[in-house]
Amino acid sequence: MRFKLFVLLGFILIGFAAKAQTQEDQLIKDLIESIAENLPEDYDLSELQDRLTYYRKHPINLNNTNAEELKTLVFLSPLQISNLFEHIRKNGKLIDILELQSIPDFDLQTIQRLMPFVTLEQGSVRDEITAKNLLKYGNNDLIVRYGRVIEKSRGYTDLPGSRYLGTPDRYLFRYRYTYSNRVSASLVFEKDAGEYFYNGPKQRPFDFLSGHVAILNTGRLKKFVIGDYSMQFGQALTLWSGFAFGKSPDITGVAKRDVGLRPYTSANEFAFFRGVAATVNIAKNIDLSPFVSHRKLDASISTNAAGEQTVSTINETGLHRTQSEINNKNSTEQIVYGGVLQYRTTALNIGAVAYHTSFNKTFVPGSSLYQSFNFAGKELTNVGAHYSYTYRNFYFFGEFGKALDAGLAYVNGALVSLSPTVSAVVLHRNYQKNYYNFFNQATAEASEAFNEKGFYAGLNINPNKKWSIQFYGDYFKFPWLRFRVDAPSDGYEFLGQVNYTPTKTFRVTLRFKTEVKQQNTALTVPFNYLDQVKRENYRAEVKWALSKSFDFQNRVEVVQFKKGAADAEFGYLAYQDINYSPLSSRLSANLRVAYFNTASYDSRIYAYEDDVLYNFTFGLYNGKGLRGYANLKYRLAKRLDVWGRYALYNYDNVENVGSGLDQIDGKMKSEMRVQLRYQF
Repeated sequence: MRFKLFVLLGFILIGFAAKAQTQEDQLIKDLIESIAENLPEDYDLSELQDRLTYYRKHPINLNNTNAEELKTLVFLSPLQISNLFEHIRKNGKLIDILELQSIPDFDLQTIQRLMPFVTLEQGSVRDEITAKNLLKYGNNDLIVRYGRVIEKSRGYTDLPGSRYLGTPDRYLFRYRYTYSNRVSASLVFEKDAGEYFYNGPKQRPFDFLSGHVAILNTGRLKKFVIGDYSMQFGQALTLWSGFAFGKSPDITGVAKRDVGLRPYTSANEFAFFRGVAATVNIAKNIDLSPFVSHRKLDASISTNAAGEQTVSTINETGLHRTQSEINNKNSTEQIVYGGVLQYRTTALNIGAVAYHTSFNKTFVPGSSLYQSFNFAGKELTNVGAHYSYTYRNFYFFGEFGKALDAGLAYVNGALVSLSPTVSAVVLHRNYQKNYYNFFNQATAEASEAFNEKGFYAGLNINPNKKWSIQFYGDYFKFPWLRFRVDAPSDGYEFLGQVNYTPTKTFRVTLRFKTEVKQQNTALTVPFNYLDQVKRENYRAEVKWALSKSFDFQNRVEVVQFKKGAADAEFGYLAYQDINYSPLSSRLSANLRVAYFNTASYDSRIYAYEDDVLYNFTFGLYNGKGLRGYANLKYRLAKRLDVWGRYALYNYDNVENVGSGLDQIDGKMKSEMRVQLRYQF
């Protein structure tokens, strides 16, 4: 009954609501959705949305920019960026934005994506750093968010053993200040569900605190950041923290968009450095980026025979809900220092990286055989070299990384424009099983780039304005054992996608993806052998607009999972999204109603979901039932907005939802979220 009331309420709200969503807002949503579906379910994409939202208000001047800035627009490939600069070098500054159509590799879709975030006019905002300008022309952005699961889960009951010691409420406070492209500052507080809000063990008010102050584009001092920051260089093999992408229908994504030093503004509690960093121009075309970081990390602590505390694993979740998680909080210290030297011209980028990482406790590999080559000790030095070079219609890129006294890793690839309508990418990688690196997000099949070899090839075809075709194939091999894989193994992945866009208001997408890996048999046998595990996804999606006010998204997805000689199992998902968007209104709304039916967790389906600004939800569709959510946004005043979200699962034929401490009695799980944003 509650689900039926929810659906009815959602349609009533949309019937009366006016969603103040511009084409630029929809573009940001589409971009994030196309990227997000290939990321882990807990991935924080606020950094990307923050960039795009900022550029929409403060567009990049294409006649006065650089490759590093354009790489933050993740839909631009390195070859497109290089071709843009080559066009300007030969023909002078752009006179009209439509001139982009004459630049190689700039297809219509890319230009449409680019237009909301760029300009050809010099900004009128003053950028001289003075107290008066900072106060008068600075932009302040304040967000306060509250959310919780409405039903009471098992972890909040008075259990005799492990339980959640805090409250089920989630809080976020984020303040961001920007002044032109010269000054940036932020402060982020967050409390997760189950954590203490105040005066918990090892805790100040809120559980997580992050902040920074940055001064940018000041003569030879290009960047200076104190506080939290990320470092993104080369192909993410030697030094990369924060935001990164892997394989996706955008085949150019395997060539990393390295943006160097950046202030950190995300609520993700792990993927950043904390300390001081800078980028300094020391000679023509040569930059030096020194940095030092000191952090306390969560770790699982053990005691060896000598009574010394040792580390087995670093905990990356940032959750401190149970007594065990609280005990692990800040239990080891990490100090990192080093630098990056880069030589950059329009066509060539060569860089060298060196840094040292030390811990106050010794790492000891786990006892399982697959962990035999894991890092051991307190000290680690990493060095690497990366390059990219554009020659005519070719873009070459790669990186070599080495952990001193340990393994080697390298990745090399090329983007090539074969014709005005066809582009291709190839990539080869080889990561040794004892390549140690704590800041590594290179393209890989596994979650970390070590113990893997592979070859990737992709093709993008745009025969005309209506059709686009993408596909890639990736073969990978794991020379050593892995978790639940007690022998060397290999596999492959293939994706094919076709988009048909006859008009600006209608698009059809068909996708097929198959992945084959090996895994220990599920049978009880004296010695494990490997079974072939095959997973296939079939997707059909339609996005269409009934009028300037109504637009819809329909998706059907089928998953087939098969392991060894067992029968194949299937999962199904079908959903309907509805948006109502007149040209202007204070009120915004969208709604999804979904049906799902999966045989088990193995045939689960993930789907990206709309949420409040800067929050991201990856719906897990597992079991059988209905899923629905509704989002509302209301502009209380010119600079004051409020969001509301209500979402629920309604499962069929179950007595409880979830497992462990998250188990809820009954067949319903619902969640609410409220957010306030004030810009001044």
